[in-house]
Amino acid sequence: MIGRLRGLLIEKQPPQIVIEVNGVGYEVQMPMSCFYELPNINEEAIIYTHFVVREDAQLLYGFNTVSERALFREVIKANGVGPKMGLGILSGMTASQFVACVEREDISTLIKLPGVGKKTAERLLVEMKDRLKGWGSGDLFTPATDAAPLDHSPVTAEQNAQEEAISALLSLGYKPVQASKVVSQMAKPGMTSEQLIREALKSMV
Repeated sequence: MIGRLRGLLIEKQPPQIVIEVNGVGYEVQMPMSCFYELPNINEEAIIYTHFVVREDAQLLYGFNTVSERALFREVIKANGVGPKMGLGILSGMTASQFVACVEREDISTLIKLPGVGKKTAERLLVEMKDRLKGWGSGDLFTPATDAAPLDHSPVTAEQNAQEEAISALLSLGYKPVQASKVVSQMAKPGMTSEQLIREALKSMV
């Protein structure tokens, strides 16, 4: 079991990163709520991971805190929810927002997330309400800031930023037409792909 990685962040391609640890590059998929908080390329990062072994692949999912990983593990235990949907859920909202959503029994917000229909949302609320009893979102999770992350990398061409944003949304389970439409609506001159993804996800929740 790979539970934690500490190394150099050498690639950021939402929602995936590559972190180099002792000469080995690990591909890790992260929810966008965690991706926004990552350091810049070529800086050290500490990622808490959840390792998934399938017949056709071995996958690592990464989080900035142990609490975020703990919530992901609880979410994917729900009937009909796998790691990909869990990634999409925690990309559309932060861990604390998800806990609050469950406590309020807010189905309308959940069904806006990729792959989450009404039945899945209802099942999530029933199953997660019991599992999250006593967790206390304020104690376990730190809400993400609304400020855009600092980006010291060279300015990316607007077209490339939009293509990367659309690709990230597709990876999270959104449909091509939906991803293209929302990215074009949110796009503004000078926006990075990460900022585009953040605004696109905000607009769909």
